[in-house]
Amino acid sequence: MKYYLIVGEASGDLHASHLMTALKAEDPQADFRFFGGDLMAAVGGTMVKHYKELAYMGFIPVLLHLRTIFANMKRCKEDIVSWQPNVVILVDYPGFNLDIAKFVHAKTQIPVYYYISPKIWAWKEYRIKNIKRDVDELFSILPFEVEFFEGKHQYPIHYVGNPTVDEVVAYQKAHPKNKDQFIAENQLEDKPVIALLAGSRKQEIKDNLPDMLKAASAFPDYQLVLAGAPGISPEYYKRYVGGADVKIIFNKTFPLLRQAEAALVTSGTATLETALFRVPQAVCYHTPIGKVIAFLKRHVLKVRYISLVNLIADREVVKELVADTMTVEQIRAELQRILYDEAYRRQMLDGYEYMASRLGEAGAPVHAAREMVALLKKRFKK
Repeated sequence: MKYYLIVGEASGDLHASHLMTALKAEDPQADFRFFGGDLMAAVGGTMVKHYKELAYMGFIPVLLHLRTIFANMKRCKEDIVSWQPNVVILVDYPGFNLDIAKFVHAKTQIPVYYYISPKIWAWKEYRIKNIKRDVDELFSILPFEVEFFEGKHQYPIHYVGNPTVDEVVAYQKAHPKNKDQFIAENQLEDKPVIALLAGSRKQEIKDNLPDMLKAASAFPDYQLVLAGAPGISPEYYKRYVGGADVKIIFNKTFPLLRQAEAALVTSGTATLETALFRVPQAVCYHTPIGKVIAFLKRHVLKVRYISLVNLIADREVVKELVADTMTVEQIRAELQRILYDEAYRRQMLDGYEYMASRLGEAGAPVHAAREMVALLKKRFKK
């Protein structure tokens, strides 16, 4: 069968590449065409556009590149119609992908599958109308989405597990914990590690890293190691490191979490990765207008938490220091508890076990591929 996939960022490229590998195992004749990235290209098929030509984040960059964005949408729609795939598989990236879904549903008979469903439970819940109308099958990687889509909105979905579980389990199997090797390879001191994961975007790093460093520097028995994000230069980090004693290592987030005793983490998938490595953490997310964001969080946003760890567990497993609650003093106090209060550490680690049980076993791409192929075979037998 012919599969047309669309992703818009690096994480989508990663998840789609694993899905494509699993689809090939289920359907040896699988033929892929995609808007994607290098990891997808390595699996095989034809790349129409690289996601880097689509990925504009923030109001101003989007405004400045509207002509390019519309041109890419037009090209994508025309290419789908021309190639006539058996299915269009959308991966996250809702701003672009929901528009494509609307077109495919209105203008063709091609089914639309959505892998890694849009997070409308947090923001833009009105998009449920578009999803119900334009998406034939929705594949979720977050267990609490089942109640949201099926319970609240009567829209059946497929929960297939979480691919981050697969990535962490695979890494741990392939890389036994080796403290001495980690220290030697990265020229570190023989001290326990506090990991700093300050986000993947420049604005996040600018807003979060200085306070993280100030707070963590109060613990001289520990060494600070910062996970450098892909695409961010060492020179950029140096603007915000100041005189802090911190080592920056790039492309080694998993090795770092494998060795860390504690972590300060900006919200995102990194909070889930940290929990799956069983590293006690504090979630730190600064905003320039903290009190306004705090008000929005209490009265406008649809969820009680911002970290995936707490959202999945549906309770406070990790402390979230967000907006007006993110101060150097509060980060330092939370880190003190994480490092020295054994009962508190144990409570958090027990919370991680509960969260992991809700996520389920590894195998998300395999589960998704198996269901997709079965649904397609059933459809085309009619």
